[in-house]
Amino acid sequence: MERLNEILHELGISKVKLAKFLGVSRQMIYNYLELDDINKWPKDKKVLLLNLLGIKNAEEIDTIKVDTDYILEVESRIETLFNNSSKTEDISSEDIYSGLNDENKQLLANIIDLLKERIEEDSEVNHNILLYLYNFIQSIDSTKELKYILGYVSKSTGYTKPLEFVFNEEEQYKFESIMFSAMTLYSSNRVSPSKISTAHQRFVDKIELRREEKIGRTMALNSLKIQALKELGYTEINDTNAVEVYEKITEIESRGNLS
Repeated sequence: MERLNEILHELGISKVKLAKFLGVSRQMIYNYLELDDINKWPKDKKVLLLNLLGIKNAEEIDTIKVDTDYILEVESRIETLFNNSSKTEDISSEDIYSGLNDENKQLLANIIDLLKERIEEDSEVNHNILLYLYNFIQSIDSTKELKYILGYVSKSTGYTKPLEFVFNEEEQYKFESIMFSAMTLYSSNRVSPSKISTAHQRFVDKIELRREEKIGRTMALNSLKIQALKELGYTEINDTNAVEVYEKITEIESRGNLS
């Protein structure tokens, strides 16, 4: 299931989009993706997902290589399958800008125009830029420094005054100073290859540790879910019992007791 999550992420298929495609709630998508085997999904939902990915069985998931051609194929299948199942919804400009004030409407319109220009070029570079941008936005609330990166880029490219601080001024000031030093060092090419290699290895080690911790948290949550189902006498999570199961998971966590 970890590989399936990675594929969906690489394809840019959000939980909301997948939920609409499968015709279930977003919460159910989270429930499905927490299962350790896609064969435990409801049969109709599993078939829809396999059709979307262009494979015949769950075992083929590990063989999927996400490249530009595959992304285009999946996007085409999404459009076709949505049309065939009457699950598509026309999104009007009114829907997109609903609830926004005039200033934010204009900002969103400008962003959409820029993104549209890039994605219409249909290049792998632009796709990866937008994919990384999507990942960036997804992570921005969990890593405060990402906001400071945006401020640094806006200032260094001349769009924002250098002494304007819209976030935490003290932390943003410190981050920009360190970032400037790092960029200056990067541009000078004065760092030895061995130091670069050592630094990058530390970066790789840290990322791998985070991934291992994430897997550990997923396994712990799965254990909690199994215990909750056992105590409630259920065999699976569904739309009817989801709230009860997650309340039980919270209770078990508070007890600190897994049996």
